[in-house]
Amino acid sequence: MVEYTTLVHRHTEREREMANKLLSEMGLPKSIANVFAARNLLTAKDVLSLTEFELMEVLDVGLAEVTSAVAQVSEIACPPYQTVLFLLEQRIKNEFYSGHLPTRLKGLDEVLCGGIPFGVLTELVGPAGIGKTQFCMKLSLLASLPAKFGGLDGRVIYVDVESKFSSRRLIEIGVNSFPELFHMEGMAQEMAGRILVLKPASLAEFTESLQQIKVSLLQHEVKLLVIDSMTALVSGEFEQGPPKQHLLGWHISFIKSLAEFSQIPVVVTNQVRSQSRNEVSQYCFQAQSRDDILEGPATFDSHLVPALGIHWAHAVTIRLVLEAKSGERFMKVAKSPISPPLVFPFNITSSGISLLTDAGVEMTGPQINTIRNQGNNDIINLHGERS
Repeated sequence: MVEYTTLVHRHTEREREMANKLLSEMGLPKSIANVFAARNLLTAKDVLSLTEFELMEVLDVGLAEVTSAVAQVSEIACPPYQTVLFLLEQRIKNEFYSGHLPTRLKGLDEVLCGGIPFGVLTELVGPAGIGKTQFCMKLSLLASLPAKFGGLDGRVIYVDVESKFSSRRLIEIGVNSFPELFHMEGMAQEMAGRILVLKPASLAEFTESLQQIKVSLLQHEVKLLVIDSMTALVSGEFEQGPPKQHLLGWHISFIKSLAEFSQIPVVVTNQVRSQSRNEVSQYCFQAQSRDDILEGPATFDSHLVPALGIHWAHAVTIRLVLEAKSGERFMKVAKSPISPPLVFPFNITSSGISLLTDAGVEMTGPQINTIRNQGNNDIINLHGERS
Protein backbone atom coordinates (compact mmCIF):
# COMPACT_ATOMS: atom_id res chain seq x y z
CA MET A 1 0.00 0.00 0.00
CA VAL A 2 3.06 2.29 -0.06
CA GLU A 3 2.32 3.39 -3.62
CA TYR A 4 -1.30 4.12 -2.79
CA THR A 5 -0.33 6.20 0.25
CA THR A 6 2.06 8.21 -1.91
CA LEU A 7 -0.62 8.87 -4.51
CA VAL A 8 -3.34 9.83 -2.09
CA HIS A 9 -1.20 12.10 0.05
CA ARG A 10 1.06 13.70 -2.52
CA HIS A 11 -0.64 17.11 -2.14
CA THR A 12 -0.50 16.91 1.67
CA GLU A 13 3.21 16.09 1.54
CA ARG A 14 3.82 19.06 -0.74
CA GLU A 15 2.08 21.36 1.70
CA ARG A 16 4.05 19.91 4.60
CA GLU A 17 7.29 20.36 2.70
CA MET A 18 6.57 24.03 2.06
CA ALA A 19 5.46 24.65 5.65
CA ASN A 20 8.69 23.14 6.96
CA LYS A 21 10.90 25.14 4.63
CA LEU A 22 13.71 26.76 6.62
CA LEU A 23 13.68 30.54 6.94
CA SER A 24 17.44 30.53 6.50
CA GLU A 25 16.91 29.34 2.90
CA MET A 26 14.42 32.08 1.98
CA GLY A 27 16.76 34.99 1.41
CA LEU A 28 15.20 37.17 4.09
CA PRO A 29 17.02 40.37 5.15
CA LYS A 30 19.75 39.40 7.63
CA SER A 31 18.37 41.76 10.25
CA ILE A 32 14.99 40.03 10.41
CA ALA A 33 16.39 36.52 9.72
CA ASN A 34 18.72 36.82 12.69
CA VAL A 35 15.86 37.94 14.93
CA PHE A 36 13.76 34.97 13.79
CA ALA A 37 16.63 32.60 14.58
CA ALA A 38 17.23 34.20 17.96
CA ARG A 39 13.57 33.64 18.88
CA ASN A 40 13.73 30.01 17.66
CA LEU A 41 11.41 30.67 14.72
CA LEU A 42 13.09 28.41 12.19
CA THR A 43 10.45 27.42 9.60
CA ALA A 44 7.70 29.05 7.56
CA LYS A 45 5.14 27.27 9.72
CA ASP A 46 6.63 28.82 12.88
CA VAL A 47 6.16 32.30 11.44
CA LEU A 48 2.80 31.89 9.73
CA SER A 49 1.25 30.26 12.79
CA LEU A 50 1.50 33.60 14.64
CA THR A 51 -0.43 36.79 14.00
CA GLU A 52 1.43 39.95 13.01
CA PHE A 53 0.85 41.45 16.46
CA GLU A 54 2.21 38.31 18.14
CA LEU A 55 5.28 38.53 15.92
CA MET A 56 5.76 42.20 16.82
CA GLU A 57 5.76 41.22 20.48
CA VAL A 58 8.06 38.20 20.05
CA LEU A 59 10.51 39.94 17.73
CA ASP A 60 10.30 43.41 19.28
CA VAL A 61 10.15 45.09 15.88
CA GLY A 62 7.69 47.38 14.13
CA LEU A 63 4.60 46.46 12.14
CA ALA A 64 6.12 47.45 8.82
CA GLU A 65 9.06 45.07 9.26
CA VAL A 66 6.79 42.22 10.38
CA THR A 67 4.35 42.76 7.50
CA SER A 68 7.18 42.75 4.97
CA ALA A 69 8.75 39.60 6.42
CA VAL A 70 5.43 37.72 6.60
CA ALA A 71 4.62 38.66 3.00
CA GLN A 72 7.98 37.35 1.82
CA VAL A 73 7.67 34.12 3.81
CA SER A 74 4.11 33.58 2.52
CA GLU A 75 5.13 34.17 -1.09
CA ILE A 76 7.91 31.62 -0.88
CA ALA A 77 6.11 29.01 1.21
CA CYS A 78 2.70 29.10 -0.51
CA PRO A 79 2.23 27.45 -3.92
CA PRO A 80 1.96 29.98 -6.76
CA TYR A 81 -1.25 30.81 -8.58
CA GLN A 82 -1.84 28.83 -11.74
CA THR A 83 -3.59 30.11 -14.82
CA VAL A 84 -6.33 28.19 -16.60
CA LEU A 85 -4.02 28.01 -19.62
CA PHE A 86 -1.31 26.36 -17.52
CA LEU A 87 -3.78 23.83 -16.09
CA LEU A 88 -5.08 23.06 -19.58
CA GLU A 89 -1.55 22.49 -20.88
CA GLN A 90 -0.80 20.23 -17.92
CA ARG A 91 -3.95 18.19 -18.54
CA ILE A 92 -3.10 17.76 -22.21
CA LYS A 93 0.42 16.72 -21.24
CA ASN A 94 -0.88 14.23 -18.66
CA GLU A 95 -3.38 12.79 -21.12
CA PHE A 96 -0.60 12.38 -23.68
CA TYR A 97 1.45 10.34 -21.25
CA SER A 98 -1.46 8.47 -19.69
CA GLY A 99 -3.66 7.97 -22.73
CA HIS A 100 -6.97 6.29 -23.53
CA LEU A 101 -8.27 2.96 -24.71
CA PRO A 102 -10.34 3.71 -27.84
CA THR A 103 -13.70 1.94 -27.79
CA ARG A 104 -14.01 2.14 -31.62
CA LEU A 105 -17.40 3.80 -31.02
CA LYS A 106 -16.69 7.07 -32.79
CA GLY A 107 -19.21 9.28 -31.01
CA LEU A 108 -18.29 7.97 -27.57
CA ASP A 109 -14.54 8.26 -28.20
CA GLU A 110 -15.00 11.86 -29.31
CA VAL A 111 -16.87 12.98 -26.20
CA LEU A 112 -14.40 11.14 -23.94
CA CYS A 113 -11.44 12.73 -25.77
CA GLY A 114 -10.08 9.42 -27.01
CA GLY A 115 -11.89 6.62 -25.21
CA ILE A 116 -11.73 4.97 -21.80
CA PRO A 117 -9.14 6.99 -19.84
CA PHE A 118 -6.13 5.49 -18.12
CA GLY A 119 -5.62 5.87 -14.39
CA VAL A 120 -9.27 6.20 -13.29
CA LEU A 121 -12.37 4.06 -12.76
CA THR A 122 -14.93 3.83 -15.56
CA GLU A 123 -18.29 2.33 -14.62
CA LEU A 124 -20.93 0.63 -16.76
CA VAL A 125 -24.30 0.51 -14.98
CA GLY A 126 -27.51 -0.99 -16.28
CA PRO A 127 -30.03 -3.85 -16.01
CA ALA A 128 -29.25 -7.46 -16.83
CA GLY A 129 -29.15 -8.26 -20.53
CA ILE A 130 -28.51 -4.70 -21.66
CA GLY A 131 -24.96 -5.27 -22.97
CA LYS A 132 -22.50 -4.49 -20.17
CA THR A 133 -20.57 -7.73 -20.55
CA GLN A 134 -20.62 -7.42 -24.34
CA PHE A 135 -18.95 -4.01 -23.98
CA CYS A 136 -16.38 -5.36 -21.52
CA MET A 137 -15.44 -8.24 -23.82
CA LYS A 138 -14.97 -5.87 -26.76
CA LEU A 139 -12.76 -3.60 -24.63
CA SER A 140 -10.72 -6.64 -23.61
CA LEU A 141 -10.10 -7.49 -27.25
CA LEU A 142 -9.14 -3.90 -28.06
CA ALA A 143 -6.63 -3.78 -25.22
CA SER A 144 -5.01 -7.04 -26.32
CA LEU A 145 -4.74 -6.15 -30.03
CA PRO A 146 -1.28 -5.50 -31.48
CA ALA A 147 -0.35 -1.81 -31.58
CA LYS A 148 -0.30 -1.78 -35.40
CA PHE A 149 -4.01 -2.63 -35.33
CA GLY A 150 -4.74 0.20 -32.89
CA GLY A 151 -4.64 -1.89 -29.70
CA LEU A 152 -2.60 -1.62 -26.52
CA ASP A 153 -0.67 -4.83 -27.25
CA GLY A 154 -1.02 -6.04 -23.67
CA ARG A 155 -2.67 -8.50 -21.38
CA VAL A 156 -6.08 -8.10 -19.75
CA ILE A 157 -7.26 -9.23 -16.31
CA TYR A 158 -10.98 -9.96 -16.43
CA VAL A 159 -12.63 -10.61 -13.03
CA ASP A 160 -15.72 -12.62 -13.98
CA VAL A 161 -17.79 -12.66 -10.80
CA GLU A 162 -21.04 -13.93 -12.35
CA SER A 163 -19.58 -16.42 -14.85
CA LYS A 164 -20.90 -14.37 -17.79
CA PHE A 165 -17.65 -14.30 -19.75
CA SER A 166 -17.97 -16.34 -22.95
CA SER A 167 -14.78 -17.29 -24.80
CA ARG A 168 -16.84 -18.33 -27.82
CA ARG A 169 -18.54 -14.92 -27.98
CA LEU A 170 -15.18 -13.20 -27.51
CA ILE A 171 -13.73 -14.94 -30.56
CA GLU A 172 -16.90 -14.22 -32.55
CA ILE A 173 -16.56 -10.49 -31.76
CA GLY A 174 -12.92 -10.63 -32.80
CA VAL A 175 -13.56 -12.43 -36.08
CA ASN A 176 -16.33 -10.01 -37.09
CA SER A 177 -14.55 -6.87 -35.90
CA PHE A 178 -11.03 -7.65 -37.14
CA PRO A 179 -11.31 -10.36 -39.82
CA GLU A 180 -7.91 -9.53 -41.37
CA LEU A 181 -6.25 -10.24 -38.02
CA PHE A 182 -8.28 -13.15 -36.66
CA HIS A 183 -8.10 -15.10 -39.91
CA MET A 184 -4.33 -15.23 -39.58
CA GLU A 185 -3.19 -18.64 -38.42
CA GLY A 186 -2.93 -18.88 -34.63
CA MET A 187 -3.93 -15.26 -34.05
CA ALA A 188 -7.27 -16.07 -32.39
CA GLN A 189 -5.49 -18.33 -29.92
CA GLU A 190 -2.88 -15.65 -29.25
CA MET A 191 -5.48 -12.96 -28.57
CA ALA A 192 -7.49 -15.27 -26.32
CA GLY A 193 -4.31 -16.19 -24.46
CA ARG A 194 -3.71 -12.56 -23.52
CA ILE A 195 -6.95 -12.31 -21.54
CA LEU A 196 -6.63 -13.72 -18.02
CA VAL A 197 -9.97 -14.60 -16.38
CA LEU A 198 -10.44 -14.79 -12.60
CA LYS A 199 -13.64 -16.19 -11.09
CA PRO A 200 -13.81 -15.30 -7.37
CA ALA A 201 -16.63 -17.11 -5.60
CA SER A 202 -16.97 -14.62 -2.74
CA LEU A 203 -15.98 -11.18 -1.55
CA ALA A 204 -13.29 -12.74 0.65
CA GLU A 205 -11.82 -14.59 -2.33
CA PHE A 206 -11.88 -11.40 -4.40
CA THR A 207 -10.11 -9.55 -1.58
CA GLU A 208 -7.33 -12.12 -1.60
CA SER A 209 -7.03 -11.95 -5.39
CA LEU A 210 -6.47 -8.17 -5.34
CA GLN A 211 -2.92 -8.61 -4.13
CA GLN A 212 -2.31 -11.13 -6.92
CA ILE A 213 -3.80 -8.64 -9.41
CA LYS A 214 -1.49 -5.90 -8.16
CA VAL A 215 1.57 -8.06 -8.77
CA SER A 216 0.31 -9.14 -12.19
CA LEU A 217 -0.19 -5.53 -13.28
CA LEU A 218 3.53 -4.97 -12.83
CA GLN A 219 4.91 -8.28 -14.04
CA HIS A 220 2.75 -9.20 -17.04
CA GLU A 221 2.25 -5.99 -19.06
CA VAL A 222 -1.43 -5.79 -18.14
CA LYS A 223 -3.13 -2.95 -20.02
CA LEU A 224 -6.76 -3.33 -18.81
CA LEU A 225 -8.54 -4.47 -15.65
CA VAL A 226 -12.24 -5.40 -15.85
CA ILE A 227 -14.42 -6.29 -12.84
CA ASP A 228 -17.81 -7.69 -13.89
CA SER A 229 -19.57 -7.02 -11.59
CA MET A 230 -18.85 -5.20 -8.34
CA THR A 231 -22.45 -5.61 -7.19
CA ALA A 232 -22.34 -9.40 -7.38
CA LEU A 233 -19.43 -9.44 -4.93
CA VAL A 234 -21.73 -8.30 -2.14
CA SER A 235 -25.02 -9.71 -3.43
CA GLY A 236 -25.26 -12.10 -0.52
CA GLU A 237 -24.67 -9.37 2.02
CA PHE A 238 -27.95 -7.49 1.61
CA GLU A 239 -31.54 -8.21 0.75
CA GLN A 240 -33.82 -5.69 -0.97
CA GLY A 241 -32.78 -2.06 -0.76
CA PRO A 242 -29.37 -0.38 -0.61
CA PRO A 243 -26.30 -2.56 -0.11
CA LYS A 244 -24.08 -2.11 2.91
CA GLN A 245 -21.63 0.21 1.26
CA HIS A 246 -19.03 -0.11 3.98
CA LEU A 247 -18.38 -3.65 2.74
CA LEU A 248 -16.64 -2.23 -0.32
CA GLY A 249 -15.02 0.83 1.24
CA TRP A 250 -11.53 -0.65 1.36
CA HIS A 251 -11.94 -2.29 -2.04
CA ILE A 252 -12.95 0.99 -3.68
CA SER A 253 -9.81 2.68 -2.36
CA PHE A 254 -7.56 -0.21 -3.37
CA ILE A 255 -8.97 -0.45 -6.91
CA LYS A 256 -8.61 3.31 -7.39
CA SER A 257 -5.01 3.06 -6.24
CA LEU A 258 -4.38 0.28 -8.78
CA ALA A 259 -5.71 2.49 -11.57
CA GLU A 260 -3.66 5.52 -10.48
CA PHE A 261 -0.44 3.64 -9.80
CA SER A 262 -0.45 1.43 -12.90
CA GLN A 263 -1.97 4.09 -15.19
CA ILE A 264 -4.21 1.62 -17.00
CA PRO A 265 -7.96 1.80 -17.70
CA VAL A 266 -10.05 0.07 -15.04
CA VAL A 267 -13.64 -0.79 -16.04
CA VAL A 268 -16.22 -2.02 -13.53
CA THR A 269 -19.86 -2.95 -13.97
CA ASN A 270 -22.70 -2.15 -11.59
CA GLN A 271 -26.16 -3.65 -11.51
CA VAL A 272 -29.47 -1.89 -10.78
CA ARG A 273 -32.22 -2.24 -8.20
CA SER A 274 -35.66 -0.72 -7.72
CA GLN A 275 -35.82 2.42 -5.63
CA SER A 276 -37.36 1.75 -2.23
CA ARG A 277 -40.13 3.93 -0.80
CA ASN A 278 -38.07 5.27 2.11
CA GLU A 279 -35.22 6.47 -0.08
CA VAL A 280 -34.72 10.09 -1.07
CA SER A 281 -33.90 11.05 -4.64
CA GLN A 282 -30.55 9.75 -5.70
CA TYR A 283 -29.22 13.24 -6.41
CA CYS A 284 -30.20 16.46 -4.70
CA PHE A 285 -30.86 18.25 -8.00
CA GLN A 286 -33.54 15.76 -9.00
CA ALA A 287 -36.71 17.77 -8.60
CA GLN A 288 -39.19 14.91 -8.59
CA SER A 289 -40.69 14.04 -5.23
CA ARG A 290 -40.59 10.53 -3.89
CA ASP A 291 -44.34 10.24 -4.30
CA ASP A 292 -44.06 11.15 -7.98
CA ILE A 293 -41.28 8.62 -8.45
CA LEU A 294 -43.10 5.76 -6.80
CA GLU A 295 -46.50 6.29 -8.38
CA GLY A 296 -47.67 5.10 -11.79
CA PRO A 297 -47.84 1.73 -13.55
CA ALA A 298 -44.28 1.89 -14.90
CA THR A 299 -42.62 2.43 -11.50
CA PHE A 300 -40.38 -0.62 -11.58
CA ASP A 301 -39.23 -0.14 -15.16
CA SER A 302 -38.83 3.62 -15.07
CA HIS A 303 -37.08 4.28 -11.78
CA LEU A 304 -34.23 1.92 -11.24
CA VAL A 305 -31.10 3.11 -9.47
CA PRO A 306 -27.50 1.81 -9.40
CA ALA A 307 -27.24 -1.02 -6.88
CA LEU A 308 -24.10 0.46 -5.32
CA GLY A 309 -24.95 3.83 -3.86
CA ILE A 310 -23.59 7.35 -3.65
CA HIS A 311 -20.28 6.43 -1.99
CA TRP A 312 -19.42 4.20 -4.93
CA ALA A 313 -20.72 6.80 -7.43
CA HIS A 314 -18.24 9.34 -6.07
CA ALA A 315 -15.37 6.90 -6.60
CA VAL A 316 -15.88 6.49 -10.34
CA THR A 317 -14.67 9.15 -12.78
CA ILE A 318 -16.71 8.07 -15.82
CA ARG A 319 -20.22 6.59 -15.51
CA LEU A 320 -21.88 5.13 -18.60
CA VAL A 321 -25.53 4.18 -18.09
CA LEU A 322 -26.98 1.52 -20.38
CA GLU A 323 -30.78 1.36 -20.47
CA ALA A 324 -33.74 0.26 -22.59
CA LYS A 325 -36.90 2.15 -23.47
CA SER A 326 -39.64 0.72 -25.65
CA GLY A 327 -37.31 -2.06 -26.74
CA GLU A 328 -34.53 0.30 -27.85
CA ARG A 329 -31.16 0.52 -26.12
CA PHE A 330 -29.43 3.72 -25.11
CA MET A 331 -25.99 4.55 -23.72
CA LYS A 332 -25.76 7.69 -21.58
CA VAL A 333 -22.60 9.50 -20.55
CA ALA A 334 -24.04 10.28 -17.12
CA LYS A 335 -20.84 11.37 -15.40
CA SER A 336 -17.66 12.73 -16.93
CA PRO A 337 -15.33 15.62 -16.04
CA ILE A 338 -14.76 16.39 -19.72
CA SER A 339 -18.12 15.78 -21.41
CA PRO A 340 -21.67 17.11 -21.16
CA PRO A 341 -24.37 14.53 -20.40
CA LEU A 342 -25.10 12.83 -23.73
CA VAL A 343 -27.15 9.86 -24.89
CA PHE A 344 -26.47 7.52 -27.85
CA PRO A 345 -28.83 4.86 -29.20
CA PHE A 346 -27.08 1.52 -29.76
CA ASN A 347 -27.63 -2.10 -30.58
CA ILE A 348 -25.64 -5.32 -30.29
CA THR A 349 -24.35 -6.96 -33.44
CA SER A 350 -22.07 -9.88 -34.24
CA SER A 351 -19.10 -7.54 -33.69
CA GLY A 352 -20.33 -6.23 -30.33
CA ILE A 353 -21.92 -2.94 -29.35
CA SER A 354 -22.57 -0.52 -32.21
CA LEU A 355 -23.82 3.07 -31.97
CA LEU A 356 -26.75 3.88 -34.26
CA THR A 357 -25.51 7.46 -34.56
CA ASP A 358 -22.25 9.17 -33.64
CA ALA A 359 -24.04 12.39 -32.75
CA GLY A 360 -25.03 12.18 -29.11
CA VAL A 361 -28.09 14.06 -27.88
CA GLU A 362 -27.47 16.29 -24.87
CA MET A 363 -29.75 15.67 -21.91
CA THR A 364 -30.65 18.06 -19.11
CA GLY A 365 -32.23 17.57 -15.71
CA PRO A 366 -32.59 14.30 -13.82
CA GLN A 367 -33.22 12.18 -16.94
CA ILE A 368 -29.51 11.60 -17.41
CA ASN A 369 -29.37 9.74 -14.09
CA THR A 370 -32.58 7.72 -14.38
CA ILE A 371 -32.29 4.13 -15.56
CA ARG A 372 -35.07 2.55 -17.61
CA ASN A 373 -35.64 -1.06 -18.50
CA GLN A 374 -38.90 -0.81 -20.40
CA GLY A 375 -39.46 -3.59 -22.90
CA ASN A 376 -36.13 -5.21 -22.07
CA ASN A 377 -37.36 -8.33 -20.32
CA ASP A 378 -36.58 -10.47 -23.35
CA ILE A 379 -33.36 -8.75 -24.43
CA ILE A 380 -30.59 -11.31 -24.53
CA ASN A 381 -27.37 -11.55 -26.44
CA LEU A 382 -26.82 -13.39 -29.67
CA HIS A 383 -26.46 -16.80 -28.03
CA GLY A 384 -29.41 -16.58 -25.68
CA GLU A 385 -27.22 -15.71 -22.70
CA ARG A 386 -27.80 -12.75 -20.41
CA SER A 387 -25.13 -10.10 -20.85
